[in-house]
Amino acid sequence: MELSRRTVFRLSGVALLGTTLLGGLTATAWAQATNVTVWHGYRGEEKAAFEKVVSLYNDAHKGKVMVSALAVPYDAYADKISAAVPQGSGPDAFIFAQDRLGGWIEAGNIVEPIDFYLDDATKAQFLPNMVDGLSYRGSIYGLPLNYKSIALIYNKAKVKEPPKTTGELVAWAKKNTNAATGTYGWAYAYSDFYFHAGVMNAFGGKVFDDSAKSGLPKPTVNSPENVKAVEQVMTWFKTDKILPADPTSALITSLFNQGKTDIVFSGPWFLGEVDKSIQVGIAPLPTVDGAGGKPMTPWMTIEGLYISAKSKNKEAAYDFAKFATSEPAAKIMALEGRQQPTNKAVYAVPEIANDPVLTGFRQQAERATPMPNYAVMTAMWSPMTMAMNKIVKGAATPKQALDEAQAKISADVDALRKGR
Repeated sequence: MELSRRTVFRLSGVALLGTTLLGGLTATAWAQATNVTVWHGYRGEEKAAFEKVVSLYNDAHKGKVMVSALAVPYDAYADKISAAVPQGSGPDAFIFAQDRLGGWIEAGNIVEPIDFYLDDATKAQFLPNMVDGLSYRGSIYGLPLNYKSIALIYNKAKVKEPPKTTGELVAWAKKNTNAATGTYGWAYAYSDFYFHAGVMNAFGGKVFDDSAKSGLPKPTVNSPENVKAVEQVMTWFKTDKILPADPTSALITSLFNQGKTDIVFSGPWFLGEVDKSIQVGIAPLPTVDGAGGKPMTPWMTIEGLYISAKSKNKEAAYDFAKFATSEPAAKIMALEGRQQPTNKAVYAVPEIANDPVLTGFRQQAERATPMPNYAVMTAMWSPMTMAMNKIVKGAATPKQALDEAQAKISADVDALRKGR
């Protein structure tokens, strides 16, 4: 059963709205058990940890709310949300990274803004930038649950002190690269634009002009800053010859596990592929000498817990979202699910504060920025993937390839703008 906003005002009065909506009113709203369905894409230990959070919530709300968690195959997950939620056949809430948020909001009838429910105390519990990553055109659309970003991952047996600057990193890599044996001092998926974004951001580059107030901003992928960032990467690859060609994720994993590279740039998902005999360390990405000493600032994907626009149980769904992002739930997701929670208080818990992996990625979060969530982000990936591949293979200069990508993205954005 859901109380409409008008009913809430009529029952409680404006003065009591902020403090009693999820307190005294919930006893009336949930006199009968309310069923809340939550979709997620977790597997393995992440899934088990999230289901434990759900069980704890259900135990504390017996007879009032029953939350059911459904794991959805990830490959079809986003499309299933886009198709099911507007028809009213989707979940009451769902978990997904924020990069699709703008598109869902512009499409309508998918995500509910939560400014109405959100109080200052709840917003204050999160790490910096997390709530901003779930904001769109002045409104907040979800509570941040977990985050992921790339960081510097190294073999602690080989690397005693991780490099803090690209000058130190290049010097290390040159000493430890031997192309004849397929050994490299450093490896990462530099041709993948997601992994390249950290260098781009260090140079002050952007993919869209973020001064635009519209959901359809102007592409800026061929800006001078972006060109310089790609030229820097090509110097490392072609001039310094310290990076492997065709740096697929499978190759990078293989190199690290075979001891043929000891430093990689990757995220927490990489750790599940590392040989158990290797003791890894996590450190922030280095500062970039060529960018005036600015830090590499990777894109951070933030998993939001969103309320479905068509849900009939929005108050109950939001109440669960508050619990799922609280410190007790965050502790479970961190220690048992090996996730990076957005709740800042949990990093003072001794088991987490003393965990080198969790604290390592936490340090990188200070030098990360939420991935843009514009509706047109999906129009950027294919042209930029093509541009990076051309540049790496020598089929085009950085300027030529980025100019082509700019033209393609601009045409797609113009077509979307005309269709509005």
